[in-house]
Amino acid sequence: MDNLILVLSCLGIAQALFLSFYLFTLKKGNRSANVFLAFVIFGLTMRIGKSVFNVYLDLEPWQRNLGLSGILLAGPFLWLYGKALLTARKKFGNKDYVHLVPFILFVLLCAFIPNDGRPISYAIYLAVFVHLAIYIAFSFHVFYKNRAKVHPQRSSWYRNLVVGVALIWLFYMGNLAGLFSLYIGGAIFFSVLIYIFSFLFLQKHAFQLGKYNRSALDKSASEELLETLKALFEKEQVFLDSTVSLETIAKKLNVSSRKLSQSINENEHKNFSDFVNGYRIEKAKVLLANPKYNKEKIVAIAYDCGFSNATSFNLAFKAKTQLTPSQYRKEFGAT
Repeated sequence: MDNLILVLSCLGIAQALFLSFYLFTLKKGNRSANVFLAFVIFGLTMRIGKSVFNVYLDLEPWQRNLGLSGILLAGPFLWLYGKALLTARKKFGNKDYVHLVPFILFVLLCAFIPNDGRPISYAIYLAVFVHLAIYIAFSFHVFYKNRAKVHPQRSSWYRNLVVGVALIWLFYMGNLAGLFSLYIGGAIFFSVLIYIFSFLFLQKHAFQLGKYNRSALDKSASEELLETLKALFEKEQVFLDSTVSLETIAKKLNVSSRKLSQSINENEHKNFSDFVNGYRIEKAKVLLANPKYNKEKIVAIAYDCGFSNATSFNLAFKAKTQLTPSQYRKEFGAT
């Protein structure tokens, strides 16, 4: 059993180091957010690694302090990551990095800080975790303040990350209070979290959040642009033109195609083609149910609604309504 726990913990640490390295070297998306997240994971890995090695090896006090210092690294970067991910802020300077002073001092003084079971050692240990608790609170504040201004996927990712760190904090505080007897349990829990984060990475849910990070279009402007787009579609029915494109509509609205794509993606959770087809299918449903079009061929209705061919019309219509156009006409068409 002990060997199994050791293997699982070591695999979690190795996976965490891989994620940290990947994020450090990732050039796409928001560079600051990538680096900050890498430091969060690396700081937690330092602390968890100390837990694992401390169980199976006889670590020196300075080595235990070095592992403990990871907590002082993870907290500030968790907070800075929220600022980089959830706000439009792009630049961070010396004023922000002053929050790393406790970590730097702890590392420099790790050979002199008591870590031998004396009351002062417990006091220092507790102070380090109080420091993390403060930054967890700061991070939740950043989330609640900005969650409505960004894409729900981005805000939920950050919330889940903060909750995960908070759970690690609770475990170690519970262990200190004697509520949890398995000291290495924190390492096991951390490994599970890292596997979950890795799964999100492989699914490209969390680490593609930087797609629109450099855009100057905030949430309210994005919603306003979508309403303008919908008004154009309803008034001029531009979707009936089979050659309509993202670029032509963006030009009509006097915005960049990237901002228009962002507005549709963030608010409708679909791409431009799906957005346009949604209007075309609604138009087709009206025509198919209209007795005046009973004798009209379905392929003609497809063309009238903006589709370039009958095949794409049939596929899109069935995906939207779970019925073929012929079945829809039979069920809802008036005779």
